[in-house]
Amino acid sequence: MEKIKILVVGCGNMGASHAKAYHDFPEFEIAGLVSRGNSKLALQQSLGSDYNLFEDYEEALVETKPDAVCISTYPDTHEEYAVKAFEAGAHVFIEKPLADTVVGAQRVIDAANKAGKKLVVGYILRHHPSWMRFIEEGKKLGSPLVFRMNLNQQSQGYMWDVHRNLMKSLSPIVDCGVHYIDVMCQMTTAKPISVSAIGARLTEDIPTDNYNYGQLQIRFDDGSVGWYEAGWGPMVSQTAFFVKDVFGPKGSVSIVAKEASKDGKSDSIEAHTKTESIRVHHAAVDSNNNFLQEDKWINLTDEPDHQELCNREQRFFYEAIINDFDISKSMDDALNSLKIALACDESVRTGEIVKL
Repeated sequence: MEKIKILVVGCGNMGASHAKAYHDFPEFEIAGLVSRGNSKLALQQSLGSDYNLFEDYEEALVETKPDAVCISTYPDTHEEYAVKAFEAGAHVFIEKPLADTVVGAQRVIDAANKAGKKLVVGYILRHHPSWMRFIEEGKKLGSPLVFRMNLNQQSQGYMWDVHRNLMKSLSPIVDCGVHYIDVMCQMTTAKPISVSAIGARLTEDIPTDNYNYGQLQIRFDDGSVGWYEAGWGPMVSQTAFFVKDVFGPKGSVSIVAKEASKDGKSDSIEAHTKTESIRVHHAAVDSNNNFLQEDKWINLTDEPDHQELCNREQRFFYEAIINDFDISKSMDDALNSLKIALACDESVRTGEIVKL
């Protein structure tokens, strides 16, 4: 078995989960853990291994000479770290968003292509069988489609620290929105043509030029429309947590996560991906306008938890490297969803509709 020697950069929530996957998989060998704070120490203790620990990323690159780098740092470092990894001859797995600007994201993709190395972006829902089924069912609903999605998080304690740090570089509708914009774009082949968005700054505890609640709207060239909202903070309504829904001329498909939607779970990483069941509704009616079919419930048996989803991402990363997968479309998709999300952010700040 060919082992991939990997350097893990960023040892918080996602970095720790990816590192656990590398630690458990014989296909990978962890070359080192990099973080600016104490998270690498806690991660090493939880893994029960004596890995090389680094404060400085460039020093770690030079010393370990990895085959691949996993980047799970805050978004404002993604571009710099990824480009340096490619220049060092390493493949890259990088958490979303790909970068904090469109120009930066394109620079990362160009660096990957120049180096002839793989770039896999952490769009975790693309590896979730339930979300894959949700997208598959949504494609059957005809055109145009209406997308309704959100992820509001009543964050506190450690997660409020994480969210405040994220908002030093990005807004919630960019950081989380790229996931759900990507889902919308997978369901329809139509081109997004314009966006509009609104936002509110509900706390003095974040930068003055950012906002911790945002809602975006997208128009597609086939008449499809979609909205997505994201709010972070201790003031966010628990009731507003969970909507994952699409409908079209032929009916609707909805993710129903009764357990994940219960009080106290909206800032849980597990709750962000949990689906539990999918409700499929058919719009066809008889001569008396009564429905011809009852709603169908798809109860999902393959419901991976957050760690297993990270495991599946890393299995894909390994296979992409070893089998030389063509992943150019996934890179283009990551760039496209980021372009749309950043256009929405521009709309919040200018108050104008932004043409794409």
